[in-house]
Amino acid sequence: MEKQSKKDIIAKYKQSENDTGSVQVQVALLTERINHLTEHLKTNNNDNHSRRGLLMMVGKRKGFLQYLKERDIEAYRKLIKDLDIREVK
Repeated sequence: MEKQSKKDIIAKYKQSENDTGSVQVQVALLTERINHLTEHLKTNNNDNHSRRGLLMMVGKRKGFLQYLKERDIEAYRKLIKDLDIREVK
């Protein structure tokens, strides 16, 4: 992920001026990395090391989303709508 795209994502989802670690920012950054890695795996389908990393990122994102769903359901709904991802169960 390029520095500028990372800065843009942080600027879009931050909650306060110096916010770089809130749940919304972390989910957005993970989603960007997941999307990038998914495209990589479409052309390199035997890259099992990257596939494992992808699955770990998806699991981490799921944990963040479950946490956000428990704490702030409105922010959770807004975030999954903005990022176009499915709800966690």
